[in-house]
Amino acid sequence: MKKRNNKSTLSAVLVACGLLFTSASQAEAYPDAWFQPAQTAAELGITSFQESPILAGKNLPPVAERLPTDPIVSVPLETIGVYGGTARVISIDASMMIGTEGLTTISADHKSILPNLAESWQYSEDGLALTVRIREGLKWSDGHPFTSEDCVFMIEELQLNPAYQPVTQRIFSGLKLRALDELTVRYEFARPSPFFINYMAQIPEVFFAPKHHFKNFHPNYVPEEELNQRIKEMGFMSWSAFIRASFLTRSPVAAVGMPTMRALNPTKVTPTMVRFERNPYYFKVDPEGNQLPYIDAIEAEQVSDNAIAVAKASNGQLDFAGFFMPTQDIPLLKLGERAAGTKVNIWRRLHGSDLAIQFNFNHANPKLRDLYWDVRFRRALSVAINREEMNDIIYFGRGVPRQVTVIPESDYFEPYFEHAYTEFSPEKARRWLDEMGLRDIDGDGMREYPDGTKLTLTVEFVDTETPKQISMELITSYWHAVGIDVRMKLIDRGLQYARAVGGEMEMSVWHADRTTDVLFPVTPVFWVPRLIGASTIMWNDWARWHVSDGQTGEEPPDEIKDLQQWAELLSTSMDPAERIRMGKQILRSNAEKVWSIGTIGLAPHPVVTSKRLKNVTSQGFWGWDTRWALPYHPNTWFLTP
Repeated sequence: MKKRNNKSTLSAVLVACGLLFTSASQAEAYPDAWFQPAQTAAELGITSFQESPILAGKNLPPVAERLPTDPIVSVPLETIGVYGGTARVISIDASMMIGTEGLTTISADHKSILPNLAESWQYSEDGLALTVRIREGLKWSDGHPFTSEDCVFMIEELQLNPAYQPVTQRIFSGLKLRALDELTVRYEFARPSPFFINYMAQIPEVFFAPKHHFKNFHPNYVPEEELNQRIKEMGFMSWSAFIRASFLTRSPVAAVGMPTMRALNPTKVTPTMVRFERNPYYFKVDPEGNQLPYIDAIEAEQVSDNAIAVAKASNGQLDFAGFFMPTQDIPLLKLGERAAGTKVNIWRRLHGSDLAIQFNFNHANPKLRDLYWDVRFRRALSVAINREEMNDIIYFGRGVPRQVTVIPESDYFEPYFEHAYTEFSPEKARRWLDEMGLRDIDGDGMREYPDGTKLTLTVEFVDTETPKQISMELITSYWHAVGIDVRMKLIDRGLQYARAVGGEMEMSVWHADRTTDVLFPVTPVFWVPRLIGASTIMWNDWARWHVSDGQTGEEPPDEIKDLQQWAELLSTSMDPAERIRMGKQILRSNAEKVWSIGTIGLAPHPVVTSKRLKNVTSQGFWGWDTRWALPYHPNTWFLTP
C-alpha cells in the first residue's frame, strides 16, 4: 500500500488554525495542594466565611453554621473567583463540571487517593478491615447531618439487598460493615481489599446515600401498600427503580429534591433542559474563606448529537464542553477561538489506546479460535498497522503510537509494554502469515485457510467517544494489504452489549480505559478475563469460569489462568512491591502475546471553554478513570461578568 504524505498538509492546517500544542515542559503548573490531602480552614488560620449573595434572604442559617466544623479548603488553579452566573453546558457535561464528592478523592497525579468527606482511614494489617472516619459537621444539601448511617444504609439496605441489586457488585461481595459511632464506619472484607478506597473515590455514588430521604421510599420503613401507591403516583414501576433513577445525572428527574453532597444539584427538569443550583451546605471553601462553588447555577441542554454540541461550542454558546468534542474537529473548534473568543484546551485522553482491537478467543467457530490463538496471527495484524500514518491523519501527529497498556505516569508502566510489536512491518506480517499456512490460493489477493476455505473476518463496533470508524477504515486497508480480508460492521450500543456478552462477535474494538493506578489494579479488564462485559469481548467464557469458581463458562488455558491468578494477587496483596510485580507481569504478558492490539493512545482531546469561564486548566487528562475534570477542582471555576 502506498504511504500517504500528509505532513505538509497537516502542518498548513495547524498553522492556519493556530492549532499549537503546548509541550509538557511548557504546561502550566498545578497548585501543590492538588497533590496532597486538603488542608482545613483551621490549619490555614481561616476564621471567617463568606457566601454567594444569591443565598441572601433564603432563611438559611449563617454560612459558618452550614459549613462543617472545620471546612476543607480547595485551592484554585490561578485566582480567587467571584460569585455568580449561570453556566451553559450540554447535559452530559454537567456532571463533569460539577464533579463528584466521595469519601475519598483522586489526586492530580492520577494515582494517589486523598481524603475528602472522610478525614482519615486505617486498614488492618491483614487488609481484611478498613476503618473510615467521617469529617465532623458535614451536612446534606437540605441541612441534615451526614453520618455513618448514610454509608451503612447505601450498602446494607441497597447494594446488598437483592430486591434492589439482584447481582451483588464484586466490590461488595462478602462485605460486612457497621457504624462504630456517628462518624466512624468499619468495613470488613472476605479477602484483603487494599483498593477499596480507590472505588470510594472513583464511584462514590454507590457508597453512601441520604438515609433520611430514601427511607421514605424503602420497604423496610414504609408499609407495602402505602409505598406502592407512593411510587405509582411518581410514575415509577417499583421503589428500586425510583431510587436507581435518583442517581442518574444525565436525566435526573428522580434526583430533583434528593439531598446531595455535590456542589450543585438538579432543581428543575424539562424535556430540553436540566437546571442545577448551588448547594447552600456545600462543605468546601477557598483560601479566603469563600464558600464554594463560585458559580450559582448550571443550565444543561439535552443534546445527543455530536455535531450540534461541536457547533454550539465553537460558536461560544457553551461555557464548558468536553464529552462530545471529537479530536477530528479540533481545527474547526480552533477557528471558533477567533470568531467567538472561546478557548480550546488540549487535554489528553486517558485511554491507553483509542482502539483496543479484540479477538473473540471463545467464539463458537473452532477455526476462528485456532486462528486467534496463534500468536503469530495477532502479532502479524499488529505490525501490519501503520500507526505513524494513523497518528498523522487522525490525530495531527499528537497522539502516541502504542499498545494497550497503562499511562506512562503509572507505577506499573514500562516502555516495552507500550512499544512491543508496534513497528510498521508488512514484510514481517506476511512472513508470519505465510508460516501459518494462510496463503492466497484463489488469486484474489486475500488469503485463505490452509484447507482452501475463505478467511473473512468481521469487526463489529459502536462508533462512540473515540474516532473508531475512521481508524478502522485505515486499519482494514492495512490488513487487506497483507492479504487478510476484514469487514467492518457498525452497530448500536444495545446490540453491542447483547452480542458481546453472548460471545457472538468475531472481533470488536473499544477504547481502553482503566489505565491509571486508580482503576488498573482492580479492574484490568483489557488484560485479564475477570469480568463479563460489553467493552471486552475477548474471553467472557473464561471470565465466567473464573468468577463462578469453575461452575459456569469454560476452563481457560494455563497461561490465562496465570493472568487470573496474578490479577487476584494484584488486587489483594497488602505489599505495594508485590502489587507492582504482579501488575507488570500482566502487562508484560499482553506486550508479548498481544492479547489485544493497540493503535494510538494518549490522544489529544479538546475541552472547550467560553471566554468568561476561568480557572480551567489548559492541559489535563480526560477520562473515566479520574472522572474527567475531578482532579482539577471544578468547584473553583468561575464566570466573569
